[in-house]
Amino acid sequence: MSEKDKSLEIPYMEETMPHQISSPSFKDSNMKMQPPFVNEHGVVIGDSKYNSEESPLNNWSDDIDPAIMAGDQWVHPTNDIGWNSSENRELIEKSKSPKASPLHTLIKMLVMIGIKAQKKVTKRGQTPKGI
Repeated sequence: MSEKDKSLEIPYMEETMPHQISSPSFKDSNMKMQPPFVNEHGVVIGDSKYNSEESPLNNWSDDIDPAIMAGDQWVHPTNDIGWNSSENRELIEKSKSPKASPLHTLIKMLVMIGIKAQKKVTKRGQTPKGI
């Protein structure tokens, strides 16, 4: 990351893009939000402002070849409108670890208590009170 990249405002909060209503949450996924960067043409990519002074869009003329804006250097890995599609949001959701429900946690605790009680029975040769 260059010094110029470090000074850029971060457009996301807690692994989400709150200003994009259909954007997925990257929180708890295997992808982490990436900060904006300045591409080889001096254009800020991924700041959600789309108004870099060096952008060909701000300096358009008949002499500009639109192909100059093609390629990976023009696409941000996590702040891209493509993530708002249902197919791409689904990719993010599938990469998240399943969260344990309170019931799952309770059952796990009861199993652990039962195992401890069983060890006491085996150790002393008698059933503990309350079981």
